[in-house]
Amino acid sequence: MKPSTVLIRDIPSRFRHQVPKYKVTRSDACINCGMCAKTCPYGVHERNEGYNKINPPIDYRCIGFECLDKEFCCINKCPKHALSLSLNPMYQTLGDFRWTPDIITGTWIMAETGYPPKRTDIEYNVGNSGGGFDKLRFKFPSRPSGLDVSEISTEIPLNRRDDGRNNIVISLPVYGGGMSFGSVSLPTMVSKAHNATIWNTFTCTGEGGYPAILREYDDHVITQIATGLFGVREETVQRVKIVEFKYAQGAKPGLGGHLLGEKVTESVARMREAVQGSSLFSPFPFHSVYSIEDHKKHIDWVKEMNPKALISVKVSTPNDVDMVAVGSYYAGAHIIHIDGGYGGTGAAPDIAKKNIAMPIEYAIPKVHKFLKDEGVRDAITLIASGGIRTAHDVAKAICLGTDGVVIGTAELVALECVRCGNCESGRGCARGIATTDSNLADLFDEDWATQRLTNLYHAWYVQLVDILQKFGMRSIRELVGRTDLLRHIDYNPETELKADG
Repeated sequence: MKPSTVLIRDIPSRFRHQVPKYKVTRSDACINCGMCAKTCPYGVHERNEGYNKINPPIDYRCIGFECLDKEFCCINKCPKHALSLSLNPMYQTLGDFRWTPDIITGTWIMAETGYPPKRTDIEYNVGNSGGGFDKLRFKFPSRPSGLDVSEISTEIPLNRRDDGRNNIVISLPVYGGGMSFGSVSLPTMVSKAHNATIWNTFTCTGEGGYPAILREYDDHVITQIATGLFGVREETVQRVKIVEFKYAQGAKPGLGGHLLGEKVTESVARMREAVQGSSLFSPFPFHSVYSIEDHKKHIDWVKEMNPKALISVKVSTPNDVDMVAVGSYYAGAHIIHIDGGYGGTGAAPDIAKKNIAMPIEYAIPKVHKFLKDEGVRDAITLIASGGIRTAHDVAKAICLGTDGVVIGTAELVALECVRCGNCESGRGCARGIATTDSNLADLFDEDWATQRLTNLYHAWYVQLVDILQKFGMRSIRELVGRTDLLRHIDYNPETELKADG
C-alpha cells in the first residue's frame, strides 16, 4: 500500500485528562456563554449540543503562552475573565532525559492526529540526553529543492542478495520490534501486526511464540527464534516471510532474556511450553553456536524449512559488532539487525542499558564502513534499533549508514505509555500495554490501537518526506551513509540549530 492511500483519522486519547504541559483554569465567574468554545481552534473548550454548561478544559490541547498573542485567545476573549493559564508542575514528571515530556507529548499528538504537531512550544524531535542523536543536527541547504513530494519514495528492499527468495520491499524504512506474548498484551501485539499490514512493513513476535490470532497477518509478521527457543514451531517458520534469530539485545547483552513468574499466566505458559508462575530465562548465547560455521548451520536449518523466507540476525553492539555483521553475511543472512544500548522497555535493567552495549550512533557507521570495505555492503540490509524515538532519529540513523530502523518504545508511547518503568511486574502496565492481566489488557481495543499506530507512522512519513525534499532527494536510499549532511553541536556550538534545521 502506498503511504498516500493510508487512511488517517483523529483518534483521541482514551483518557480525558492526559498529563498536559499547561493548566487551563476556569473560575466560578464563568457564565457558560460558550465564547471560549467558539474561539479556540484547538478544541481545548467543548460544549455539548443541548447542554448549557461548558465541559472542563481539555488541557493537553492547549498551545500555552504563545496563544496569549493570538486574536482567538480564549483568556482574552472571555467576557468575565474567568480563564487563566499556568504551567502544570506534574508535566516534568513524565519520562526522562531521553524521552522528555515534550517528545512523549509530541508522540501522543502524532498518534492522535496523524501529523507532526503544529505547536512551537514543544521540542518533539530532540531529547535532553546530552549525547547520541540529541547532539546531531541536519545541515539543510539554505534554499528549498523545489522537488515535488509525489516524486519522493521512502521504500527500501529487504532482500539484496538476489538469491531467489522473497523479494520484499517495505513502504517505510521502519518496522516494529519484537515484543513477546507475555511481555505485552494481545491487543498490543495484534495492533502492531495490523498496522504493519496497513503500512506494508513488518512487526516481530519477539521470543514468546506466535499467537494464533496473528495468523491473518502472516505476510507482515517476523517470527523470532531466540536462545530459549520459547514457542518456536516448524509450522510457524514455514508460514512467514522473515525469520529472525535473536542472539542478543542491546538493552541487556550477555544477560539473555527474562520473563518473571508473575507474568507467566496459563496462556503464556502454554504458548512457551513452560510452567505457569515460573520465571523464564533465555540463556546467552545460543549454546549451539560458537563460530560462524555454527551460525550458518542455524540459518541453513531455517532455509531448508522455508525455501522463500528471508533471514534476519539480531545482535547487540559489542566492540567487534562489525565482525559479527560480516560473519552473518557470509553465514547467509539477508538482514543484519544491530541493537544498541539505548533500547529496551522498563523490564530491562538500567545497569545493563547504560553500561554494556555500544551506543547505536557509534555502531552504525562502524558496521556500515566495515561492510563497505569487505565489498558486501550492497548485498545485505542493515537495520538498527535501540533508542529510535522520532522520525528525525530515523533519518539520522540512515545518514550514519543504516538502511532502516526497528522501533519499540515509540509504538508503546503512541498507545499512551507514560514511561513508568513498571513493565516487568505481574499486573504490569496500568495502561494495559505491557501486561498479561486480562482485565488490564481490555483497557483498549485493537481498532483504537491500530489507528494510533497508523497515525504515528503517517506523521513520521510526512517528516521523512520533508527531510528528503529539503535535501533534494527522490529516495530514502540516497540518504544512506551521508554523514556529511549531519553536524555535531559540540563541534559547532555557534551554529546550534533546532532539529528542524
